[in-house]
Amino acid sequence: MCSFVLKDIVDVINKRVSQEIRIMEVCGTHTQAIARAGLSNVLDPRIELVSGPGCPVCVTTEDYIDAAIELLQQPNVLIATFGDMIRVKGSSKSLEDCMEMKNRIKVVYSPFCVLDIAEENPAKQTVFLAIGFETTAPLIAAIVKLALQKGIKNLFFLMGLKQMPTVLEKVLSAKDNRLDALICPGHVSVIMGSEYFRFVSDKYNMPAVISGFEYEDIAAAIYYLCEEANKGGNSFANLYPKCVKPEGNTVAKELLSEVFVSKEGYWRGIGMIEASEYALKKEFLAFDAVRNFDIEIKNTKVLDSCLCGAIIIGSKNPFQCGLFSKICSPEDPKGPCMVSSEGACAIYYKYKRGNLA
Repeated sequence: MCSFVLKDIVDVINKRVSQEIRIMEVCGTHTQAIARAGLSNVLDPRIELVSGPGCPVCVTTEDYIDAAIELLQQPNVLIATFGDMIRVKGSSKSLEDCMEMKNRIKVVYSPFCVLDIAEENPAKQTVFLAIGFETTAPLIAAIVKLALQKGIKNLFFLMGLKQMPTVLEKVLSAKDNRLDALICPGHVSVIMGSEYFRFVSDKYNMPAVISGFEYEDIAAAIYYLCEEANKGGNSFANLYPKCVKPEGNTVAKELLSEVFVSKEGYWRGIGMIEASEYALKKEFLAFDAVRNFDIEIKNTKVLDSCLCGAIIIGSKNPFQCGLFSKICSPEDPKGPCMVSSEGACAIYYKYKRGNLA
């Protein structure tokens, strides 16, 4: 345990819990913190914590990766991407497997780096793999606006930005849904505001909270949800008020509405979901990679023995996958949940197999 305060909160939870409760923490950063603190090991076994679809790498489809690899085949294209995306496999291989073209794959740590890459390589076409949720999307919207203002003609975006409410609607409305409570994505809430996830309680009669990312924050969220379950309540609470305001980040939200529209999107392991993806508005389509390079993201369902799709909707845990730690590991990942540091499988492998960092 990491502090006396955390231990005290856990002791109170364990004394007061009166029934089984299945809590989904949607955000991969929450999953990391829970595993690092060993919370699942010290909480009453009637409290089950499961991971949700809050890892952007994990929900990026095989066909999206295939499209990126197809773009890389064109000799004048540079691919700019976050590091995790290098190792995610498409239908047959990953960008990492394209070693003969590695000099045309640029790993960035900030989306704003792609502006420099495009300006420094005027004879090349730079394509940024734009993935993420509402947290990353405003930054990418700002880059699109800057590129237009600067008159940059050689920068494009392979759009894969997704929105959280509709995927949660899909999870919560599923016939086999066994969730009792939700810890909502804190980072997304910072951008979109404290009311963004209230529908979880209002529509699905389920207690839900917005939580911070310190161990004590998460333990307090679990305490709140267990107390609600004890009394049969379904209230919603913002337990992260120092960062999450009712109105959210108004500048970021204005950028989203100015640059993007919502459209249906395909989620790896889940399927097509209405109004779950950001697309560029028509005045910014000059930056759209699919439109300008005449490629297609087919969104075909890939059937294999990887259970990542079931893991990210909370119906399975990584230990239930036959590949986990046998032929699937961070050194040789078979599915995206083992690639990203926010993926449930990578987190379970690191912290729940005795390999504590």
